Amino acid sequence: MPNIKSQKKRALTNVKKAAAITSEKSALKTAMKSVIKLISAQDKEGAINALNTLNSKLDKAVTSGIYHKNYAARQKARFAKAFNELEKSV
Repeated sequence: MPNIKSQKKRALTNVKKAAAITSEKSALKTAMKSVIKLISAQDKEGAINALNTLNSKLDKAVTSGIYHKNYAARQKARFAKAFNELEKSV
């Protein structure tokens, strides 16, 4: 445990930041799972709404520095491709 006041504060802010990052990553993974679930259920309207929400969360994760922009672009393309295949089959 740190003895210096500023280092004690830094330790607390690191814990808070780690919790925020964990929460945002978890919300992003949940959004991904919901898109997959709706696409596999052939729910076109729900999937488009979930896909828009996912894209928004991915953009937010990039701007807050949680994920790299190429990761977000890859995920967006992956889910858009899955959605487009859903539209072709329906």
